[in-house]
Amino acid sequence: MPKSTVYFTDFRCSDAENLQQKFARLLKTAGLAKIGLDGKYVAVKTHFGEPGCLAYLRPNWAKTLVDSIRGVGGMPFLTDANTLYVGRRKNALDHLETAFENGFSPFSTGCHVIIADGLKGTDDVAVPVPDGKYVKEAYIGRALVDADAIISLTHFKCHEMTGIGGALKNLGMGGASRAGKKALHSSVHPEVDASACIGCGKCTRECAHGACTVKNRKAHIDPKKCVGCGRCIGACNRDAIQTDFGEPCTVMHGKIAEYTAAIVRGKPALHVSFICDVSPHCDCHPMNDYPLVPDLGIAVSTDPVAIDQACADLCNAAPIMPGCALDGVDVKGDIFTAMHPETRWQDAIAEGVRMKLGSAEYTLKRI
Repeated sequence: MPKSTVYFTDFRCSDAENLQQKFARLLKTAGLAKIGLDGKYVAVKTHFGEPGCLAYLRPNWAKTLVDSIRGVGGMPFLTDANTLYVGRRKNALDHLETAFENGFSPFSTGCHVIIADGLKGTDDVAVPVPDGKYVKEAYIGRALVDADAIISLTHFKCHEMTGIGGALKNLGMGGASRAGKKALHSSVHPEVDASACIGCGKCTRECAHGACTVKNRKAHIDPKKCVGCGRCIGACNRDAIQTDFGEPCTVMHGKIAEYTAAIVRGKPALHVSFICDVSPHCDCHPMNDYPLVPDLGIAVSTDPVAIDQACADLCNAAPIMPGCALDGVDVKGDIFTAMHPETRWQDAIAEGVRMKLGSAEYTLKRI
């Protein structure tokens, strides 16, 4: 597969052009008008952030993207699917309230917000994946399936289950319905390191399925109840809960790539990733830690594999932020592996290539 093009700009600006104007110019340069959005319903798949987390993308960026889509004739809406775990995004009512609370309203972004898999996360479509190695049907939120075009608006960061949280993760995991998310997580299960556990009970409060319990000041996870969502991993401040991924890590990345294929195939698609507030964990947590690297910029590409690889490369070439979780750690050129050693994020790139979603080889064009 030939090299893909990833367009990139940093966050520098001047009185002549503010950041939102620069972002609009980046979208134009990257060919937003050429992918065929005129007269089409355009799903902008993003993450509205869990209340308490402040690392999610500012809604101002969504507004600029929406205005640019409207400018080329598209009919955009913001969307995300419900979560498996306890939180403020597990049903459409709570999810919408969270989106509005965090600034993603029709009045601030210029378009409506639609929860992709409906009120209880059951409004999905089984999309065939005939070339899937791990899944033959992907359960995708109906609003994403009904959309005529897909744009991923991604906060690029670390992730405790997949290593990186990029375009593939935003679409393949984020676009899955609750049933789809359960299927995606089914191959991994966390375990407790009793020597590190202090029995604080944070994991029990985060678990939506009653799998985590505390007995004799030590946490226990019932594998029969655990769905593998990984919420407890991020909740534990002692790093006492880990997952021995092994082969299941590759399986999860493979499923995410296949779910992404189910969402974007046959439709115009564009991928936008912001490399800012690069936090150690997903925005699904009701908190965010100090960023690992400085704010770097914005990347845009029609290739979800290339943009993830480019964003990872840019992060790994950046200096570590003093005082962050990796300060003083020998990261050996890879902050994502250093932060979450068992996740093997490179498998996500390889699985995306396998599914012919794009190329890991890219040309970075700076504007």
